[in-house]
Amino acid sequence: MLMLMLALTTQTSPAAVMTLEECRGMAVENNKELRMADKSKEAAYYVRKSAFTAYLPKVSATGLYMHTGKELSLLSDEQKTTLSGLGDAVGIPALNAAGQGLVDALRTDTRNMAGAAVMLTQPLYTGGKIRAYNNIARHAERIAGNKREQKYQELIADVDETYWNIVQLTARLRLAESYRDLVRTLDSDVEQMIDAGFATKADGLSVKVKVNEADVTIIKVENGIELLKMRMCEICGLPLDSDITLADEDATALPDMNECADISPYAYEDRPELSALGTAVRIYDEKVRLARAEYMPTVALTGGYFASYPSVFNSFEKKFKGTWNIGVAVNLPILTWGDRTYKVKAAKAEAESARLELEEVREKIELQVSQSRQKVREAHERYAASLSSQAEADENLRYATLGMKEGVIPVSNVIEAQTAWLAAKTNLLSADIDLRLAYVYLRKATGTI
Repeated sequence: MLMLMLALTTQTSPAAVMTLEECRGMAVENNKELRMADKSKEAAYYVRKSAFTAYLPKVSATGLYMHTGKELSLLSDEQKTTLSGLGDAVGIPALNAAGQGLVDALRTDTRNMAGAAVMLTQPLYTGGKIRAYNNIARHAERIAGNKREQKYQELIADVDETYWNIVQLTARLRLAESYRDLVRTLDSDVEQMIDAGFATKADGLSVKVKVNEADVTIIKVENGIELLKMRMCEICGLPLDSDITLADEDATALPDMNECADISPYAYEDRPELSALGTAVRIYDEKVRLARAEYMPTVALTGGYFASYPSVFNSFEKKFKGTWNIGVAVNLPILTWGDRTYKVKAAKAEAESARLELEEVREKIELQVSQSRQKVREAHERYAASLSSQAEADENLRYATLGMKEGVIPVSNVIEAQTAWLAAKTNLLSADIDLRLAYVYLRKATGTI
């Protein structure tokens, strides 16, 4: 019984009403491409943090243990024998012990060796490499942000386009239903006129064909609405069979469209694509500096502490002893067979290619913005013309209906007037939504969506 109640509750629950802003918010929240872009931006942030550590001193520790089969010997076997028998050689036996003591003192006993070192390295001069790497990392983070913004704008444009297409189709559904009611009324009137002898059966069949066409049109529009709502659910991260209703579906008057009237003609300079390409040019400039830095010496300050076993600071002792050290390391490349020159030329060529790509994309975007503005103007003109046509179609239909009832206008003229009325209403709906979508595409082209 509980499961049955839950099923009935689910089936009778009203559809969720979603505004355009709510659709945008859900799409942004559930879009996986945006999440991936966020993670890429996060990764670029940590890469920039990592690049900055190159300015700081590095401290490392190293340990070593080694066991060998033989120990190092500072004396040869012959020397050891000579020193051990030194007293016998000179006739003073007491010197044998002294010679043997010297041999024992020079024994290294290096079969078991161990060492440990702690080193500090601080770069002093690298020819600008560290600064260039940090600049590249900072620019790469900015590009990751631009790519995220580009995906965001594409997603918002997709949501807006789907939203207004659903609104358009639902309005066309209402229009198709009104037209069907209109032709059904005409069908009823014609049947009465046929019975009264004022119309022919051919007129009645013509009207019935229009009724059937209206029914087919309603089915097609309903299927289109269902597919578009599935698309909206997919964009918003909802189950495809979710029952949703858009806030503007039943609106008789749609919101004002003057929000784009003051868009600057040069707003496209802030488009994420242009910003990313401009930043890429700066990255290639930094790569040129990196290639030039290969000509420069690198200077680093080093310091640390080293200890070994056996210790050699007081002859060879079986003790773990060490000492500190400090120094300066300099590396200056002298002969590279033109490798550095080739790298500089390659980096310059890549930088110039990036500049040309930026100029090409800017020209294409400028053309796109101009085309979008032209489409907005055309949509305004079409909307104004559709308003006028719809008023004329309403008046024409009214006169034709009255004339038919008075018997002065044939049924075929009324059918033509109804068809013209439907076309005018449909064109007005299409012009209204096309105008809104034209503004959406203009905002996308200028990067202000």
